[in-house]
Amino acid sequence: MKTRTGALLAAGALAISSLALVGPTASAAPGVTATFAKTQDWGSGFEGKFTISNGGPSAITSWKVEFDLPSGTSLGSYWDALVTRTGDHYVATNREYNGNVGVGASTSFGFVGSGSGSPLNCTVNGAPCTGGGGGDTTAPSAPTNLRVTGTTSTSVSLAWNASTDNVGVTAYDVYRGTSVTTVTGTTATVSGLSPNTTYQFTVKARDAAGNASAASNQVSATTPNGPAPTGGRGAPYLFLGWGNPPAPQTIMSTTGVKWFTMAFVLSSGGCNPAWDGNRPLTGGVDATAISQIRAAGGDVVPSFGGWSGNKLGPNCTTPQALAGAYQKVIDAYGLKAIDIDIENTDEFENATVQDRILEALKIVKQNNPGIQTIVTFGTTKTGPNSWGNRLIERSAALGANVDIFTIMPFDFGSSDIRTDTINATVGLKDKLKATFGWSDAVAFSHTGISGMNGLSDQREVTTTATWTALRDWAKSNGLGRFAFWAVNRDRGGCDGQVSSNCSGIAQPDWEFTRITAGF
Repeated sequence: MKTRTGALLAAGALAISSLALVGPTASAAPGVTATFAKTQDWGSGFEGKFTISNGGPSAITSWKVEFDLPSGTSLGSYWDALVTRTGDHYVATNREYNGNVGVGASTSFGFVGSGSGSPLNCTVNGAPCTGGGGGDTTAPSAPTNLRVTGTTSTSVSLAWNASTDNVGVTAYDVYRGTSVTTVTGTTATVSGLSPNTTYQFTVKARDAAGNASAASNQVSATTPNGPAPTGGRGAPYLFLGWGNPPAPQTIMSTTGVKWFTMAFVLSSGGCNPAWDGNRPLTGGVDATAISQIRAAGGDVVPSFGGWSGNKLGPNCTTPQALAGAYQKVIDAYGLKAIDIDIENTDEFENATVQDRILEALKIVKQNNPGIQTIVTFGTTKTGPNSWGNRLIERSAALGANVDIFTIMPFDFGSSDIRTDTINATVGLKDKLKATFGWSDAVAFSHTGISGMNGLSDQREVTTTATWTALRDWAKSNGLGRFAFWAVNRDRGGCDGQVSSNCSGIAQPDWEFTRITAGF
């Protein structure tokens, strides 16, 4: 059953402790540098990245980067390092997997910061981060032949000719105004853009000592208007393995609904997808239902995950493997959209799995032009919690190009569902606006609601009148998605009960589906 338990954790494992962590002992080594760059900057905060490069004569087995942040700027969540704080002074040491840096190699760690400042007084292994001591002071040559290689309604792809350097180029910074995207190769895709908008880009090269080149030539690119929604904007969940599932053709002819979100694709063992973890992709009841839905003029959005069961995200060990699992389902049905329901702690409250899912979705978008990707997750009454914020921030940083971020505004413990849903959705919109630089209208178009009809697991009540009001509010603000859990429960007959096959309130059968079809 699609449900969440209690309040989601506020900070979790990413909170910075003021207690000392035992880390490796790092000794100074010649030629080791640490270069800082803001990979994303949204004014009130940023995502930062330190790249530790070894230009010295021998390998190192550990590293320690120390820096200060100016007043008004602080470090929040972080990854690929252990970080301690004393006042405004921060110490980052390597994790067990990235302490060894060979000659000519590099590694990195990142963090999300609040405020507008940048690190000061940086040292790496006790020496200046720039290498110091008369080290490399020669900047790379400027990149040449910057060119646009592709555009979508929300992204621009670029390529350029490589720079040269007396030691070696370690990174390229792609500039769009004050926004910077950092890559290590000679191509980049800048995502999170607005449709029908013109943007200008330049690129600079950096070496291990932090020397930056002059800017490349400037290019302009205009994003086209976005395509019509392909994923079924009003698509309630239908689960064929639970809750006396109704015949989808009957629901379609009765309510006018055209799209269903089909639950749930899980792991049948390892990185192998199956319906509910045990029903085959082809030849089973799910494939039959999809054929019937399409024969009636509709279509489906398969949903991966949910609260219960064995998820693909933790079981597929690399983004490439996870993308391959998604691709098996896409290929089985020739899909136009997929939904990643990332709500249980093994996926949502796991930084590694979050990143794996986002990187897999980036691969899916590259391999399936035009497919719509949806990510569904829990929320507080005022918008995403720290894990939801991280998911959005990392989506921007990784260039995952997620189309719709959908929240589940229920199971708060007690709630005025109408008010709390609107407040939570506005909070999500504001987060998307701040992270991607979108307007209110564009941010709303990337926002979705997935409610729970009738009684929620914690007995909050959503009436048909409330659902109608929320649908009309969502339509008037141009939201990208409107769904609920689940068609199986869209029946009367079990008043006062939280059940798998009825809503728990007095209602005409299939009324929530009929309302959703009007979206």
